[in-house]
Amino acid sequence: MTRLISLLVAAILTFAGSAAMADEHASAHEAESLLTKAVEKVKHDGAEQAFAAFNDHNGGFIANELYVFVFDLKGFYHASGGNPKLVGTDAHELKDAEGKLLVQEMIKVAKTSGAGQVDYVWLNRIDNRIEHKHSLVQRVGDYIIGVGYYLN
Repeated sequence: MTRLISLLVAAILTFAGSAAMADEHASAHEAESLLTKAVEKVKHDGAEQAFAAFNDHNGGFIANELYVFVFDLKGFYHASGGNPKLVGTDAHELKDAEGKLLVQEMIKVAKTSGAGQVDYVWLNRIDNRIEHKHSLVQRVGDYIIGVGYYLN
């Protein structure tokens, strides 16, 4: 019986710790820093080498829920630290949980302003909840480089 109580207490503490961690999102500053680092990587090392680093879990461009993603101006993935299997797929018609065509919005921002932000609703794979997300995007040549963070 004592072992059962110990296991229950451990499970409750683990759950409470996980819930607390789920509420601790990356900051806007952290996302901005990662985007700046990614843009510099593309400019310094070239697109292909940079994209390989963005897709590599050990490449230095994934930090907890933050990761770099890259689309071309037609909406095709060239990198996704969150899911490298997306590379080469067409995301032009990709919608968020509320039906917003978010990649089209990112392309519009990149083409008109060169850099900006897009807000949408997305599944946070860290805590498995649908949450409001804010992505910072910047155009570099024919690519849109972005980093998104969840709003607290």
